[in-house]
Amino acid sequence: MKTVVKFLGLVIVVITILTTSCRKQDREEDSETTSAAENFMATNFTNDMANIADEAAKTKNVSSFKDAQQASILSSCTTLQFDTLNNADADSIKVNFGTTNCICNDGRARRGSLLIIYNGKYKDSLATITIKPIGYFVNNNGISGSKTIKNLGRNSHGNIVYQFNAAVVITKANNGGTINWACNRQREWTNGQSTLAWIDDKYSITGTASGSNSNGRSFTSNITKPLIRDMALACRKHFTSGTIEHTPSGKPTRTIDFGNGACDGKATVTINGKAYVIDLN
Repeated sequence: MKTVVKFLGLVIVVITILTTSCRKQDREEDSETTSAAENFMATNFTNDMANIADEAAKTKNVSSFKDAQQASILSSCTTLQFDTLNNADADSIKVNFGTTNCICNDGRARRGSLLIIYNGKYKDSLATITIKPIGYFVNNNGISGSKTIKNLGRNSHGNIVYQFNAAVVITKANNGGTINWACNRQREWTNGQSTLAWIDDKYSITGTASGSNSNGRSFTSNITKPLIRDMALACRKHFTSGTIEHTPSGKPTRTIDFGNGACDGKATVTINGKAYVIDLN
């Protein structure tokens, strides 16, 4: 009888240890914010591709890319190559950052090039723009794939709305793994449409994304409150407000909150009611 009691006691101890270990592992997994940060990285890099296309289409002027005080992204180490069928409009623009890192006005290091192909004028309804990275790197993260932008015309507020569809692969710097990311989103140009200056531009972004993180785990992502991008000098690198619900497979949904308008380069990731602050810089 004593032997049976000792055996049962041992079983209970083992079960307790295993249960405690599993619970601890669950808590550790639930605090993981890497997938949220990688989703932001993909969102930010592809959004910058659209901003560069926007900048090129608005001015078609190399000199306008050199003024950091006007919130231009591109700097003096950037060159442009135009392919035109007539003297009025460019059918494509190749934005070349060179073979070594070019430090742009937003502080990001870029190399390689972006080929921007226009089918119609950027501000014309139903015009489409395709952006193709060619040996393109941002802060030593490689980006391949493509992004397509379609002008949907003006909404009821009089603002131009663009449909964004992207399918990109990001090879993280320092052998950090590979992110596969696709999106179906809309960007409303809420301010600054009537000027060539970048400093007064603002955008509101909605929609969904999906793919897999650098650890191979698939995910879905849904913008639940529009992401706001303010191109003012202090804000242009990050979103200043908005929320995303990001769900890696087999894990709880993470809510990524970019704040209420402050240009602080931070976001709060909430998992199971617990908040974690991540630095977006």
